[in-house]
Amino acid sequence: MTSRAEIDIPVDAADVAKLPLFAQPIPPLEGPVVGREPAGDSPQDPSEPNLDWGLVAALRAQASEQLSQSIAADRARLGPASQQELGRSIVLELIDGALADEVNAGGMAWTIAHQDAMARAVFDALFRLGRLQPLVDDDRVENIIITGHDRVMLELIDGSVTRGTAVADSDEELIDFLVFLASRSEVNARGFSAAQPKLHLRLDGGARLAAAAWVTPRPSVVIRRHRLMSITLDELVDRDMLSPVAASFLRAAVRARKSIVVSGSQGAGKTTLVRALCAEIDSLEAIGTFETEYELHLHELDRHEIVHAWEARPGSGERGLDGRQAGEFTLDEALVDSFRFNLSRQIVGEVRGREIWAMIKAMESGTGSISTTHASDAVAAVRKLVTCAMEAGPHVTHGLATSKLAATIDLIVHLDLRTTTSDGVSHRHRQVAEIIAIEPGERDTGYATTHVFTPDRSGRAAPAVLPDAYRSLVAEGFDLSGFLTQQDARS
Repeated sequence: MTSRAEIDIPVDAADVAKLPLFAQPIPPLEGPVVGREPAGDSPQDPSEPNLDWGLVAALRAQASEQLSQSIAADRARLGPASQQELGRSIVLELIDGALADEVNAGGMAWTIAHQDAMARAVFDALFRLGRLQPLVDDDRVENIIITGHDRVMLELIDGSVTRGTAVADSDEELIDFLVFLASRSEVNARGFSAAQPKLHLRLDGGARLAAAAWVTPRPSVVIRRHRLMSITLDELVDRDMLSPVAASFLRAAVRARKSIVVSGSQGAGKTTLVRALCAEIDSLEAIGTFETEYELHLHELDRHEIVHAWEARPGSGERGLDGRQAGEFTLDEALVDSFRFNLSRQIVGEVRGREIWAMIKAMESGTGSISTTHASDAVAAVRKLVTCAMEAGPHVTHGLATSKLAATIDLIVHLDLRTTTSDGVSHRHRQVAEIIAIEPGERDTGYATTHVFTPDRSGRAAPAVLPDAYRSLVAEGFDLSGFLTQQDARS
């Protein structure tokens, strides 16, 4: 029998979160993910030992209990790195015990590869994402969509969509792990229970998890990974997301401090485009970001010298007389608080409701703010923002909302997400489809729109009408002659 002491396990205290627990790391998925079937419909990958996931869950529970007791007994509070180092040793002791139990029961001794795989699985379940971790580590996977423990779809970075293997042995096990995952964070813990059936969580590495259970037929989970962190408009042009002319226009608009709202459906690339727009902001400008869960990560990209990043926090327990839970911190509060931070720009991750009034105040106080919202097209985004503004109460009339928005928002950039199927494989295409200018105007709507860029035959934004007020963008580097040339060609 091979003991734990015989396994060569290197330690890197500077990056315990990525500790190699194993002498021989399990390799990533070999070959393309496309075509893989869910667990039970295809043979086990021969490069991955056939693990007893029930035992992994039991060992994770034991390790969690032992770790909690050790931390409580230690008067000096252990930091995350120390906790993971302690957890590592606990996991290896439990692996030794489980191996001994297997042999004593007359079973086969585990190979070193099997011990390493078990150690990885238990550690991932304790500190990382359990059976989801290999998918999150796979650079080809962009989004993970789960509608039950054995119904897993993977959206890949090449735009294709394929089926993945099961991430738990039952829906109950998946829910149990999500509850554990939600509660273990010290700085961003969330409740997840029948009383709180929704979960939104920021994960290590910048991914975002959204989950629902008890109010859905089966547990539903979506993990969004942000592959394009440090991105520019020119790089998006190279990816065929927008034309060079549209990129030039948006670059000049950001530098001219135009307030911009990026709209689109879920997964259309709004956050990616906002990062690219922010890359055009001078590195010495003071920026504030406001998000329900960190996704922009401007404070980690080292592109700007001053970035104050706010993250909303849900409350817990019963609601008070004011309708709020203890500890709740909203985007509305964050935006109001930010007025004392001498910010040059406010970047709102997403406008969903009444926090739009804080955004309007920010736009009225300064210029050059950037926000996102969900909408089906650019004009629909204006109507959506009006609805959000009116959620503040009956004192906000339609006329007041539209007049405020028309006076503060300059441009709306709409992203289109299209899915096509070829040879049985689905592909997703993201592109900037429209750019419209907003200004006060018509009596019926309270605002006037001008389609600066409209979709061409391929659906990508092409030059249409350039308002006179935007011809001054030439001073910010906008190639006006290129715009006019393409505009004339369209006519």
